[in-house]
Amino acid sequence: MTDLDFRQGDQPIPGPQTNNLADILERVLDKGIVIAGDIKIDLLDIELLTIRLRLFVASVDTAKKAGIDWWETDPALSSKASRNALEDENRELRERLRALEPSADTGREKESEQR
Repeated sequence: MTDLDFRQGDQPIPGPQTNNLADILERVLDKGIVIAGDIKIDLLDIELLTIRLRLFVASVDTAKKAGIDWWETDPALSSKASRNALEDENRELRERLRALEPSADTGREKESEQR
């Protein structure tokens, strides 16, 4: 250590104030951060594979402000979305059944008339 590292009385000189991890995470989640990158695999100047990675790290509120809310509509991540998907499927099946019922009734009427 040099004389510059200590003050009078052997007290360390305070360095730049550091932030702890919680402060850094709070700032990142409050503002959001985007990390982007591409991975390309070429063999003899022939592109074999390209992977594009985009990562957006933010709080839910910040993501919603940015127009990102895909987790709300993904049935694998949202119970509300899975209920909506089931309700949509049930509604579609009921409509198809209603469309088929009149033709089934007409076929029964013809059979009874023929007897």
